[in-house]
Amino acid sequence: MKFDNVSLAAIGAEIPDEIWSSETIEQKLTPIYERLKLPEGRLALMSGINERRVWPVGTMPSTPSIRSGISAIKSLDFDRSRIGCLIHASVCRDFLEPATASRVHDGLGLSRDCWVYDVSNACLGLVNGAVQIATMIQAGAIEAGLVVGTENSRPLLQGTIDSLNQDLSLTRKSVKPAFASLTIGSGSCAWLLTRRDLAPNGSSLHCAIAEARTEHHDLCRSDQDSAGASMQPLMDTDSEKLMAEGIATGASAFEKLISQSDWTRDEIDRTVCHQVGSRHRSAMLEAMGLSEQRDSTTFEFLGNTGSVALPLTLAAAAVRNEIKSDDRVAMLGIGSGINSVMLSAKWNETQVAGNLVSNLAATNVAG
Repeated sequence: MKFDNVSLAAIGAEIPDEIWSSETIEQKLTPIYERLKLPEGRLALMSGINERRVWPVGTMPSTPSIRSGISAIKSLDFDRSRIGCLIHASVCRDFLEPATASRVHDGLGLSRDCWVYDVSNACLGLVNGAVQIATMIQAGAIEAGLVVGTENSRPLLQGTIDSLNQDLSLTRKSVKPAFASLTIGSGSCAWLLTRRDLAPNGSSLHCAIAEARTEHHDLCRSDQDSAGASMQPLMDTDSEKLMAEGIATGASAFEKLISQSDWTRDEIDRTVCHQVGSRHRSAMLEAMGLSEQRDSTTFEFLGNTGSVALPLTLAAAAVRNEIKSDDRVAMLGIGSGINSVMLSAKWNETQVAGNLVSNLAATNVAG
């Protein structure tokens, strides 16, 4: 799927203020750590994640999503009446019904002549939404669209901690499927995509590909379908097999991307991947024949932020000047299912706004 008339005009990126370090989480897990004699420092050592963030108790996903959307729109002073599609695409959502996008659309003050709906596809939701909007723009159906999402890790983290401490039947072996849940972080991101003439300084989307390996759909799944601020899901993840099959899926998908983009590996200036952890990153880039020196990350201080992980990391890379004008950027998405969606783009001057910018400036976080 190729594009020649779509710009990534602006990104709005918001992150919570409250930080939970891996050390803090292990302190909360003192009962099970003491019972199973688990070594302290294990969580950060195994994942490479030092901290992650959580929204305040009671936060509905739509609230940060509205802030992210406003940040993206205001960064260009873009005419909201020209936004013809609004997609809310995170795993977390306000309700099962109506679409969370409905509240976000109202909060952003967008036109009544707007397609408004939710998309859900695990950690690929925002990338999927971006492809849908880009396709509509390329076809001439709309002039611009906004895809946005917010992930809230507090309920999953707290639910996992409570479950691990309370279940006295757990052993060192049986506790492993819960590990991935302790790496999850929170964040919010919006991408404003437009017809190229409406944002001539935006970055040009070039190509999108997808690969489905759905025979592995049972490797990572939640225990229930829930929504809202009080949702408290638990995740069951076969981390080792999920990583192996996810990397195999990604490596195959990447071959499609470079083929359809007419690029070689060496011509890629910057890669941005889904953010799982240090071990996953190294293994995936090695399987794809890519250099870690040209790859941007945020998992060290944001954790795995689900569907907004890749979009937030793209924003961070731009803010940290890791991406420069005319760079060829490969966005390599992989999500449980297992599915992969990847994008290629020629970077220009995509605007980035929101409190992620000030947080990076204040902490001088390097990728």
